[in-house]
Amino acid sequence: MIIKQILDLKKKKGVSILAHNYQSPEIQDVADHLGDSLALSRLAHHLDTDIIIFCGVLFMAETAAILSPDKKIIIPDPAAGCPLADMITPDALRQLKKKHPGAIVVTYVNSTAEVKAETDICCTSANALEVVNSIPNDKEIIFGPDKNLGSWVASQAKRDLILWNGFCVVHQLFSIEKIRELRKAYPGSVVMVHPEVPPEIVAESDIVAGTGGMIRFAGESDADTFIVGTEVNMTYRLQTIYPEKNFIPASSGAICRNMEKITPEKLLRSLDTLSPVVTVPGDIAEAARSAIEKMVKI
Repeated sequence: MIIKQILDLKKKKGVSILAHNYQSPEIQDVADHLGDSLALSRLAHHLDTDIIIFCGVLFMAETAAILSPDKKIIIPDPAAGCPLADMITPDALRQLKKKHPGAIVVTYVNSTAEVKAETDICCTSANALEVVNSIPNDKEIIFGPDKNLGSWVASQAKRDLILWNGFCVVHQLFSIEKIRELRKAYPGSVVMVHPEVPPEIVAESDIVAGTGGMIRFAGESDADTFIVGTEVNMTYRLQTIYPEKNFIPASSGAICRNMEKITPEKLLRSLDTLSPVVTVPGDIAEAARSAIEKMVKI
């Protein structure tokens, strides 16, 4: 019943619903567009609709609002935060910048608008290596807030980075033993992990990729079974796209509780009230937009 109400109301009000790949199946099924955080934010900018409901966590909706200041960006629950984004503050970043004058600050999009405003250039899990490689070798690089993504990028770029000591709590929930157990249970399977996982889990994998990269790889691969080392709802997304293949979560407990805060009931309420609207102060949005746009140009 509630799903029909959502579908009817979004059509009636001319609203577009964007949902992250980690959203619950119920939310994924009613969304107009699915993807990773930056892809959705960029898409929001190009959509004809002026009202967009962003089903994800707050920093994602903020990024959409920064890139589309002329549109109304709504998040069904502003309390859907991100522990990783909260592990770095603008003041702490400013202090680190003072210790390394002249360093280029590369910040993962999984960060607050205020932190992005203190950043030289943003990155995603998909383009972090490309962003780092674009910076001259004689420049120091501060990379944050995810130390695991930063460690993987450093190993691929073969250069030292000043890493912030942050991490995604969900991507800490994988074990070497479980992955090896699943490999035995599914001979010939391919292990795909997100670069936010710890280095020892990366070492056990076949492919390291963000959610968009996982989708592309699964479609191009001859393999028919994949062990997926990221948030569990990504397996639903993959299974929907490739029903003829098998996707096994590397940990059934890898659930983002903040993503779960976006429920069909809250989505329906947002459609009804067209709120809560995400706002980013103009000066912060301008500085953050500059860091994001520099990334897009690379």
